Parts: sequence; structure tokens; C-alpha cells
Amino acid sequence: MVPTPSHPTDQPATRGTERRGVLDRALGLFTEVRGGEGVTALLLMLNIFLLLASYYLLKTIREPLILTQPGGAEVKSYAAAAIAGVLIVLVPIYSAIASRVSRVKLINGVTLFFIACLVAFFLADKAGYAVGTAFFIWVGIFNLTVIAQLWAFANDVYTVEQGKRLFAIVGFGASIGAIAGAFVTGQLVKQFGPYPFLLAAAVLLALCMVLTNWINARERRVKPDTPGDVAAASGAPAAAPDEAAAGRGRSGFALIFSSRYLLLIAGLMVLSNLVNTTGEYILGKTVLGAMGGHTSGVDEGKIIGAFYGNYFTVVNIVSALIQAFVVSRVLQYFGVRVGLLVLPFVALFGYASMAFAPVLAFIRTAKIAENSIDYSLQNTTRNALYLPTSREDKYKAKQANDTFFVRLGDVLSGGFVLVGTTWLAFGPRQFALLCLVLILIWLVIALALGRQFQKLAGTS
Repeated sequence: MVPTPSHPTDQPATRGTERRGVLDRALGLFTEVRGGEGVTALLLMLNIFLLLASYYLLKTIREPLILTQPGGAEVKSYAAAAIAGVLIVLVPIYSAIASRVSRVKLINGVTLFFIACLVAFFLADKAGYAVGTAFFIWVGIFNLTVIAQLWAFANDVYTVEQGKRLFAIVGFGASIGAIAGAFVTGQLVKQFGPYPFLLAAAVLLALCMVLTNWINARERRVKPDTPGDVAAASGAPAAAPDEAAAGRGRSGFALIFSSRYLLLIAGLMVLSNLVNTTGEYILGKTVLGAMGGHTSGVDEGKIIGAFYGNYFTVVNIVSALIQAFVVSRVLQYFGVRVGLLVLPFVALFGYASMAFAPVLAFIRTAKIAENSIDYSLQNTTRNALYLPTSREDKYKAKQANDTFFVRLGDVLSGGFVLVGTTWLAFGPRQFALLCLVLILIWLVIALALGRQFQKLAGTS
């Protein structure tokens, strides 16, 4: 425990009670920012901006690295299962480390590990080794692990009330980071080739680590507002087990299966990703069908590339606008419970249009709406679910949910597509109907999860 000052005049200012500065007022354009909160919110936003920029830099170059290797296209289709298998091993290891070191040491150690991996991939290429397959799987683990870890840190820094207001600012950094990383890499990769971007991503990760340490030190200098800050100030482990669980070394998986709330989050992660990935398959099949065999292979490739280039650009722009001007209002005035229901209701109408009017224009619009909300409101709301949980849940269970259970949704989607196309002769319409059934289950889970959040938030 951190000693409490005995005299009121000796107490340092608490975040939110200071006078509002210029930065606090400027960020007020996006959400309510109280005195002293602006600096930390901006640093967290910059942190996740750099993190998403590094991920999209690596995501952009991983395609040519794997597709230029023999059997690359087939390997891509099996990658989700391989990633899920690796995560079954990595999540318990991460949980064990989190129980032994402080939050900043945990984040520093994991970040340094990934930086070392990037340098190793660069050197392996220089030595003439083929790294495309290993790199593809590694990126699939990297992006989930480091992003989940940073959001766990943000959950640890903020109270429930602060998170509902300020997570929108943090999430905006993710939106513009994704746009910046993909755009810059797309412009420069033809000139420099893919491998120099491995070192560029390593530099961005090092800057993220500096920012994390800066935020951690800054929050420790004031009277802690959250149990996470109290624990950090005393040097406690990032995810110390409670007394009842001491000595048992519970992993993230064990925590999830022992908690109805965390299990509901896992179900949400699986179903939302299952529906989204299946929807991407429907869109891809419809795009190919729209070509109708009336173009040559070269022209077809150009048309498909132009379609997806425009599609991803619109998704990212709409997502950034929603994140900047809508997310904080929904969470602050309507709450996490309502925020959880927006995406499944939008998806319900979207997949109904796919099922009963399977026209490319409708499907494209439905997927733009789904992905834009998924990357903004849904993403921020999912991360806010951990605000009223214990530190152990934030670092261990969140890592398991945001990595393994996300990839499990990809694996199940691949299984559905395999069965549907091989044995059931499903087309886009039938897969859309299947998604409608899954969305109804998703809505039930979202309703139950919203009630549980309200209960926990009221007692945290």
C-alpha cells in the first residue's frame, strides 16, 4: 500500500480536480476532459498511434513476404489455426510473467522481445533464409498481444468513469495510426522493398516503450486514482493473484472459465470475429462473381485491387470520424451497455440485406458500416469492459480473450466455409443466413454482458 498523507494540505492533486489547461480544453472537442487529464490521454493516444502504425506497416509487408514463397496462398489459409495453437502455449506463459513483475516491467519485457524478433527477421533475410511463413504467423500474434497489453495498461490507469470519457481519445490514436501506417508503407515499399520496414517498426515499438514508461512515471507522481496506480506506485506485480488464488498461478484461460463475466466477453470476441470474417468471405465471393468472367486475368486483378483499395480507405475514414465524434458521446451518455448493442444491430440489418438482396452495392455498404463501427465504437466498448475488473483480469484474462478467442473466431469461420462450400453447396446468401443466426446469439450475449458490466461498475 502507498502511505496516505495525514494532512489534507499535504495531498497532491488528483487527476480531474486540477484547473483545465489549454490541452484539456482542446481535447474537449472530442469528449469531456477534466483538469489534468489531457496530458495522459494525449500520451496514451500517441502510444497507440505508434503501435498501430507499426502493426499496419508490418501487415502491409507480410503479404509479399508470404505470397512469394512456394505454397504461400495455401499457407495463409492455415495461418489462423497455427496462430491459435501457438497462443494456447503463449497465454499461460504471459500470465505467469504478469504475476511476477510490475506492469511497466511486463510491458517493457514483451516490447523488447518483439523488437528483438524484428531484428532477427531482418538479419535472417540478409543471411538468405526464407522467413515469410514464420513472419506471417508472428505478425498475427504480435498485433493481438501488444494491442491487448496497451489497452490493459489504459484500463489500469483509468477509473470506470474516466475510461468511459477518455477511451475515445485513446481509440482515435489507433484509427489514425492504422491509416498512417498503411499509407506510408504503401507509398514507400516499392522503392525500398519490404525488409527495411522491419527495422522501422522496431524503432516505433521502442518509442512506444518510452511513452509507456513516461505515462507510468507521470501517474505515480500524483495521488493514485485507481487500484492499478496504487499497485504500480508500490511496485506490485502487473497481475498479482488475490489471496484466495495465491500459489495457484492461474492463467488467463483459468480466469476466464472461472468467471461468468469473462466467459461472456470470450463469447463476444468469438462471435463478433466469426461473423465479421465470414462476412469478408461473402464480400470476396460476391466481388469475384461480379467480375463474371468478362475480363482478362490482368484486368480482373486491377479491378479487384481498385475495389479493395477504395473499400479499405472508406472504412478507415468513416471509422476515424466515428471514433472522434461519436464514441465518447455514446459511452458517456448511453453507457457501455448500449455501446455493446450497436454493432450487432447494424450487422443484423446488414446481413439481412445480404441474404435477401445479395447485390454487391448492398454488401459493400453493409460491410463498410460493420467494419467502421467494429474498429471504432465496438473496439473501444470491448476494451472498456475491463474497467471494473481486477488487475489480474486486465492483464491475464484480457490477453487470452484478445488473442486466442479472437483467432478462434477466424478458425471457426474457416471451418464453416470449408463445410459450407465442400459439402453443403452454400453460396453467399446461405452464409449470410448463417450469420443472421449467429448475430441473434451475439445479441443475447451482449445483453447479458451489459447487465453484468453495470453490476460490476456499480460496486468497483
